[in-house]
Amino acid sequence: MVSAEHAPIRFDLRIIAGSIEPGSRVLDLGCGSGDLLAWLVVHKGVVGTGIELDKNKAAHCIARGLSVLQGDLNSEVDDYPDGSFDYVILSQTLQQVFAPARLLQGLSRIGRRVIVSFPNFSHYSIRLQLLLGGAAPKNDQLPYSWFDTPNIRVITLKDFRHFARDVGYTIVREIAIATDRGGTEGRIISRLPNLLATYGIYIIEKSASPATMPPAATRG
Repeated sequence: MVSAEHAPIRFDLRIIAGSIEPGSRVLDLGCGSGDLLAWLVVHKGVVGTGIELDKNKAAHCIARGLSVLQGDLNSEVDDYPDGSFDYVILSQTLQQVFAPARLLQGLSRIGRRVIVSFPNFSHYSIRLQLLLGGAAPKNDQLPYSWFDTPNIRVITLKDFRHFARDVGYTIVREIAIATDRGGTEGRIISRLPNLLATYGIYIIEKSASPATMPPAATRG
């Protein structure tokens, strides 16, 4: 029996969960302590699997009754056959991946759709710190100093749109959100998302032809 525990999941994870159909086959990469995966299994009846590099977090997931592998994302993904999942989730992990184009190619091979989320480096608080302070900025979503951060790159919403197009993905849906300090609550940003959103959430799929942004998607 999977334990969903009682603490509410983060706002960004609730947005992701709301985008997944009941009964889907789901792979959660970098699943952490398994909060999203457990919620999906309990509340949406998904057939869920996770991959987590951290041994302690992976062990915690297994203790909760989740099907989670401990290992490197790229090597584990390569072992799955084509079309194994309806959704592959990469939540707040893209900025820590050495070869994002290679990883997304593998994810689109094994999943019908890929859900990617990341902190937005073009949030106005980051811009102001760079303008006024002239030093590497930090905020609640990117709290590390330059010398101890696990993030090897910084990404903006506009960067990801261009990246998706250039490497051959269609953005099915873009959701820009702003969260509170703890990440437990937030709101969807519909105007000026590249300036006001703290996170971007993208549902993407491999394009049959060069990808273009759907007309209804919000720009900013």
